[in-house]
Parts: sequence; structure tokens; C-alpha cells
Amino acid sequence: EQDHRDGYFDAENLRAIDRRRRAALQEIDQAPFTYVSWPLSRSQFAYVLQLVPCQGSPSNDGRMLSSNQDLGIKVATPVGNLVGQLLFGWLADILGRKRMYGIELMIIIIATFAQALAGDGHSIGIIGLLIVWRFLLGIGIGGDYPLSAIITSEFASVRIRGRMINAVFAMQGWGYLTATLVAFIIITAYKTSILGDPSIDNPVHVDEIWRILIGLGCVPGCIALYFRLTIPETPRFTMDIERNIQQASDDIKNVIATGDSTIGSDRLGYRFYTRKASWSDFLAYFGQWKNGRTLLGTAWSWFVVDIAFYGLTFNQPMVLKTLNLNATSTTGTTGTQLVYDNLRHLCIGNLIFCAGGLLPGCYFTFLFVDSWGRKPIQLMGFTLLTILFIAIGFGFDRLSATEPAKKGFVVLYCFINFFQNFGPNTTTFMVPGEVFPTRYRATAHGISAACGKLGAIIAQVGFAKLNVMMGIKHILDIFAFFTFTGIFSTLLLPETKGLSLEQLSNENQEYFSR
Repeated sequence: EQDHRDGYFDAENLRAIDRRRRAALQEIDQAPFTYVSWPLSRSQFAYVLQLVPCQGSPSNDGRMLSSNQDLGIKVATPVGNLVGQLLFGWLADILGRKRMYGIELMIIIIATFAQALAGDGHSIGIIGLLIVWRFLLGIGIGGDYPLSAIITSEFASVRIRGRMINAVFAMQGWGYLTATLVAFIIITAYKTSILGDPSIDNPVHVDEIWRILIGLGCVPGCIALYFRLTIPETPRFTMDIERNIQQASDDIKNVIATGDSTIGSDRLGYRFYTRKASWSDFLAYFGQWKNGRTLLGTAWSWFVVDIAFYGLTFNQPMVLKTLNLNATSTTGTTGTQLVYDNLRHLCIGNLIFCAGGLLPGCYFTFLFVDSWGRKPIQLMGFTLLTILFIAIGFGFDRLSATEPAKKGFVVLYCFINFFQNFGPNTTTFMVPGEVFPTRYRATAHGISAACGKLGAIIAQVGFAKLNVMMGIKHILDIFAFFTFTGIFSTLLLPETKGLSLEQLSNENQEYFSR
């Protein structure tokens, strides 16, 4: 290796390096397909399989959790998400995407397995242990947000980049669906055992069910770990951060489906100087309104969509209970039969909302994201979500008055799930992975995602408190207000369709090397 002290990097040679760098990037941007996205999709599938089962709240010695215990278990993971998104986003821009991608999955596997083995002790109860392990699980899952989006974005070609990132994100829907199906199968298999439990206050077999369900999440995680440890570092990180064009060129040859790179090999091993990440450079870059407003737009959009998404997702049993759609009202059962029916109804409700809204929304985005663009889909989603939340909020009393009206509520609820995912829930994951320069791409994505999890935490805490004060219908009206503000934050964003990551960075690429 050589550096500028050897006299190699005069103006002409720097221009030659810039041309070679742009040629390498063009090789990626114009490729018809890259294989790396599919292992990433499987990794995302594995991580969500671990996330979703952990959303249930186990009982403590058969008794119902207190409101604070229930809130603590639900909030622990989003708080960990926020920490992990900021931490791993920053580390990925310093140490590399590949290295961090394996570490955060190891954290997820360990924390998931530990939850399945948690138990009471003399000095600490199971609830305290679960909150600690769910917080650590959240850190690992939080790291997955920027890394999954960034790695896919930096490997994907311009023409299909939106679909590739969406393909990764859509596995979240399959994760929800699969985890719910697994839960339904386990609960059905345990029916006789649950009905044979001593009493509703001591459903001993429910303890086995949630441990099996959570523990199974480790299996796909271990499989996914292989893919994460064997993918190469992204060529953009290798070129722009590690400043090694030769290695980047070799990586490009290995992942592009069209064949070998056409870049020459002479002198490409020389390292060169580029813009480096620092606090002063960070403030200078985002201090420009054209860049700062983009970060503001991605962060606020993610914040408001997560307020609505997690406010509904984590409290779906409460919504069903308010509508009298839980087992107590629909079957009139009591005792251990009620325990079984409640668990079964919860699984069925999740299956309906997932298959009726979440998954179709993801794949409608897949169909249109590279033709319509990200910005129109996000604007459409926020607009329709505002209308739907107003409809079910102001019309809540009528929609819960009769059985046909309740079916109408379920349909509208599915439409909310649909337009969250054929809308901002997908695009807020996508856009931050495209609009920032390589040296800050993971950091800025992590900041945006952390703002989203802050919204999820506020929704969790606020939902629990406000539901007692004003009821669900007014909370839905509040969700409508927040999604309405998302329309204006979307207007701050650039359209990323058809543009390279370098064009979207708002930096001059002609004199990138120094």
C-alpha cells in the first residue's frame, strides 16, 4: 500500500482513482440482480420470528400481571431497540456493516434463549429477569434495522433497489404470520393439558407454551447467522471508508449476477484519502438545510408511523376486548376453557390482521415502489391512515354497537394494517438507507429508526395511561393527528427512485478522492 506521502496521489492520479471508483459503483448500480439480498431476507425472517413470540406476557405463578409489570415487559424491547439502533448504526459506519451484522444477531439469539430459561429466584422474580433479557434482545433487534436496510441498499442496483429493500422488510410480515401459526399449533396441541390444569389461577401448561414458543425463535436465528457471517463487506464501505478499491472490485465480482467486473486491476490496491466521519463534519453536513431537512423528514415520519403502528399492535387484545371480540364475550366460557379460548382467539385475530392487511400491504409496495416512487407511496399512506383513524375514532361507538358493525370495524382495522405497510411503515425503513452518504448512512438510519422507537415507547406508555382516562376511541383520534403530521414531514424528503446513492448524498463526486 501507498499513501499520498509517496507522491503517487497527484491531481491526475486522484482523478483516475475517482473514475475507477465511479466505474465500480456504476457496475453495482446497473447490475440486473445481486444474490446477497436473499440471505438478508432470510436473516430478517429469522429475527422477526424471535421478535413476535416475545410480545406475549407470561403470567407470574398463574396470576395476571399488574399494569406496571405488563407495561414493563412491553416497553423493555422498544427501549432496547432505541439503544441498539443508535449504537449499531454508529458502529456500522466505523467498524463495518458485516462485522456488526453478525454481532447483533448473536445478541438476539442469546437473549431469546435466556428468556425461555428464565425463572423465579429468592432475590429476583421472573418478571424482572424477562424485562432485562427483553431489553438486551431489543438492543440486538435494534441493530438489525440500520444494518439490514444499509447492506441491501449498498449492494442493490438502482433499478430494483426499492424492491430489494422491500423484500427484506416484507419478511417481517412472514415472520408475524409464521410465529402466530406456530403459536396456534402449539396451543391447539396443548388443549387437553390446558383444560386439565388445576384452575384459571394456576395454568401450569401455559408456562410451557410461551417458553417453547420463544425458544423456537433461536432455531432460524442460528441458521441466519451463517448467511450473515459469509456475506462480503459492502463495496461502498470498502471503497469510501476503508479506501480500498481493489477489495471492493473483487467483492463486486462475487455478488453481481452478470459476471466479472470490467474494472482494471492496476494500482487499485492503493489507498486514498476521502471525506472522513467526524463530529465537525457531521455538523457541517447536516447543518446544511438540504441535508438536515432530509434527516428531519425521515426521523419524524418514522416517529409518527410507529406511534400508530405499535400503539395498535402491542395493545390489540385490549382493542378486541373493548369490541367484545374476546373469548369471554363470544363464547361465554369460564375456568381453564377461558384460558384456552383467549389464547386461541388472540392467535386467530393476529392471523386475520396479518393476512388481511400487513402482508398484502408489503407486497403492494413491492409491486409499485420502483415505478411510483417512495414519496408518493408514503404520502398516500399517511393521507389514508389519517382518514381511517378519523373514521374508526369518531365512529367507534357505532362500530362497536352491533355485530355487523363490529365486522365493519375489523375490515377498517385491516385496511389500517394494509396502508401502514403499503405506505409509511415500509418506506420509513427504506428511504433512510438511500438518502445519506456512506460515512453517515447507517448512523442516520439508526437515528431515524430510534425516533420511531421513541414513538413506540410513547404509544405504549401513553396508550396504557390514556385508555383509563379517555378510552380507546379518543386515542384513535390522537393517532389520526400524528399521521396527519406525517404528510408534511414526507414533503421534506427527496424522491429516491431511479437515482444512485451517490446522487442522493448531495455531495460532489467529481473530486471525492483527496
